[in-house]
Amino acid sequence: MKSTKKVLALGMASVMTLSLLSACGNKSNTDNPSGGSNTGTLVVGDGNYDGKFSPFFYTSAYDGNIVTLNQLQLAGADREGAMILKGIEGETKEYNGTEYTYTGISDIEITQNADGTVYYDITLKDGVKFSDGHELDIDDVIFSMYVLCDPTYDGSSTLYGQPIMGMNEYRQNNVTLSALLGQLGENNTDFTFVTQEQQTAFWNAINDGLVKYCQEIVDYVKTAVEDDTLSVAAAAAQWGFELEADATVKDFALAMGNQYGWNFSSMEAETAGTKLADLIPEDVYNYYTVNVATGESAPNISGIQKTGDMSMRLVTTSLDATTIYQLSLFVAPMHYYGSEDKYDYENNQFGFPKGDLSSVRAKSSEPMGAGPYKFVSYENGTVALEANENYWKGEPKIKNINFKETTEADKISGVKAGTLDITDPSFSVDAIEEIAEANGGSKDYNGSVITINTVDNLGYGYVGINADNVRVGNDSASEASKNLRKGLATVLAVYRDVAIDSYYGEAANVINYPISDTSWAAPKVTDAGYQVAFSTDVDGNPIYTDGMSDDEKYAAAKEAALGFFQAAGYTVEGGKITAAPAGAKMSYELIIGGGGKGDHPSFMMCSLASEALAEIGMELRVTDIANSSDLFAQMEAGTAELFAAAWQATPDPDMYQIYHSQGNSNYNYDIKDPDLDEIIVAARSTTDQAARIPMYKEALDIVMDWAVELPIYQRTNCFIFSTERVNISTLTPDITTYWDWKNDIEKLELN
Repeated sequence: MKSTKKVLALGMASVMTLSLLSACGNKSNTDNPSGGSNTGTLVVGDGNYDGKFSPFFYTSAYDGNIVTLNQLQLAGADREGAMILKGIEGETKEYNGTEYTYTGISDIEITQNADGTVYYDITLKDGVKFSDGHELDIDDVIFSMYVLCDPTYDGSSTLYGQPIMGMNEYRQNNVTLSALLGQLGENNTDFTFVTQEQQTAFWNAINDGLVKYCQEIVDYVKTAVEDDTLSVAAAAAQWGFELEADATVKDFALAMGNQYGWNFSSMEAETAGTKLADLIPEDVYNYYTVNVATGESAPNISGIQKTGDMSMRLVTTSLDATTIYQLSLFVAPMHYYGSEDKYDYENNQFGFPKGDLSSVRAKSSEPMGAGPYKFVSYENGTVALEANENYWKGEPKIKNINFKETTEADKISGVKAGTLDITDPSFSVDAIEEIAEANGGSKDYNGSVITINTVDNLGYGYVGINADNVRVGNDSASEASKNLRKGLATVLAVYRDVAIDSYYGEAANVINYPISDTSWAAPKVTDAGYQVAFSTDVDGNPIYTDGMSDDEKYAAAKEAALGFFQAAGYTVEGGKITAAPAGAKMSYELIIGGGGKGDHPSFMMCSLASEALAEIGMELRVTDIANSSDLFAQMEAGTAELFAAAWQATPDPDMYQIYHSQGNSNYNYDIKDPDLDEIIVAARSTTDQAARIPMYKEALDIVMDWAVELPIYQRTNCFIFSTERVNISTLTPDITTYWDWKNDIEKLELN
């Protein structure tokens, strides 16, 4: 599954974290040559933190690094991303010629019943404690589940979206106060569920604070495009909001409120300067956390069933292949985030009042859990952690870890200079050369100063094409519309190799299907029917032949594009298109976030394609934006035509979120294909990988036929370690996409 959380350089990040299981292999290098334990401090170079270190509400990947070390997951995964279901005694699996035994805090038994329901019977390991010594039990798991399923929960987990028995009945007729006030409108006279005072305070905040917030965006856009005469509607369009031509800033504020369900916290992502929290009174800002019951709802979720002090059963009404991954949830201490006095399972009390997560939210900046490290502080850009003496696998050997906010430019030099011990620079051609120089010119990954460990990124780069914005006539699914998009994609595709080689060198490779190469469902070159993306012409014949030079390939791509454009209804004369069919255009925009200076892996490809398309009469305007939020806003609003971005994926390749016509991120492409919908639903309704692989291949072929996405590159991530200060032999072996240096952290030592 792909996620649409925003992280770094037009990437998308998944907040699902897998795993801090223990793994012992028969080739494990965990002996300490020097003997004894370490009392020093490990310094990690990381990105900028939001300060939300809550296991429930963190959103950025960087905050997630802290959560991962502070908290403990109910279930984890192995080095290939497969869930471990027998963690108490452990499961032994082979990877790269070594057998590793993975242990965790739970066993999960899955039973598919004749009536279609599924049981997930969960048993906890005895003796696991939180960092304050309080024992972890099944009530903590149930509490954590109810937080994630509360009607006011607005974090990144989608446990509530699983087919859990009784979930809809529990959540129905509940709405946040801010959403209800927004729906009722400024002139509402029905005060059945809200008060006159609440309504007045809310709309005063909108008319003052939110309007000022939107005015800042308008002013920012005017400055960015150097046009003081720009209308509100035009400025809002640049930000991804479609308004009427005579729209006011108040109209802009209303549009933003409606898009975000009047959740002020979520609106903060649109900032052009001032924080919305600084413009709206605190009590009104927090209306998005207040639940209003507008009718009856169930007092509990019938599918969450306690069966013992250390056991429970989760019941779903149908099989969904993604459910097991949701059970990687963090088990938070109820006595800290909630209240034991408010927990009475038999009387439908689960540690907090339904619809009131205030006690949980209040602890977001000061987390506590059962992970290997305790949170100490977050000050001056540094998160300080201390070893948890109650950690169930033993107190970590390194006493302290400091995670420091670090710019990309300072990561490699920081390790070289001794101010950082571990970090994760972008693995580009320039980075490789800088690391080699630090190691005295050696390109050996195990240098005397820096040791490198590389893994494939769980995600990939792509160019998206919105089907509703790039089409012929009014039918996005027509062959003419598909041919228009295929013409554009064909020319873009031919320049992928040169662009990616220039930017990444050997640190990335070109891919041909819209799925990460790390996925077990990704088509392999040796598979029957495997095709290079957009390498056939309008008649299905190969565009390229063996032995073609690059220039010959570029010429062939332009010729093939003309064929697609002509089939789409364009007039072609003298080797150029001269007129567009109804509903189509002679000019389209491709937005890319290169910081305004072309610093993006796909920028060269887009620029070369623009030049080539111009030669055959099609204008492709490449807009390099400085603020990546501009692109995300347009993508989310469905107003972008073509856009360069990157997906971050999760271990399961479920395609519902992005490509199903009802998927909550389908706005990127606006692809609506009943055959595709049927395949996606069928593929997520079984856990049999052998059966799912051909389903996903068929689904990927449909996406490619729609030409709404051009896969570009699978890049390599890297972790770098100070060879001088980190005892590399104690680092967890066989680091993978799903298993990084933080696994087995309790065994890591300093020199």
